[in-house]
Amino acid sequence: MAQKMIEKSEEEWKKVLTPEQYHVLRQKGTERPFSGNLYYNKEKGVYTCAACGQELFSSDTKFESGTGWPSFYDVISSDRVRLKEDTSYFMNRIEVVCSRCGSHLGHVFEDGPVPTGKRYCINTVSLNFKKEGEEDKQGGERK
Repeated sequence: MAQKMIEKSEEEWKKVLTPEQYHVLRQKGTERPFSGNLYYNKEKGVYTCAACGQELFSSDTKFESGTGWPSFYDVISSDRVRLKEDTSYFMNRIEVVCSRCGSHLGHVFEDGPVPTGKRYCINTVSLNFKKEGEEDKQGGERK
């Protein structure tokens, strides 16, 4: 089940996010491909929203897409993300946003592996990682 909605002003978000996180999560930016440390992560665990801590993706659904961003074929639960039409930059894409805080995570495409056929292409700066058996280093919601 999705957690309680988090609403903050843009000034509040600027205080709790790094400039790069703010650019991607709040301004719908994109990081350079192959630049994020979580792209190479092979450990077992859960990927959480870097803005609010909501659990989004399991390492069990992560796969190598060769795109330069972490790719997942499914979300932990369908209520953890919202999908929105994105026609920016003269393209037709589906944006993936965190259902708890509304932060931009990346995009989903219909060219992923079985069983879903989906490829959630997610910016690493939009994610934190909670290793299996460890507590979330972020401690849940950002204050």
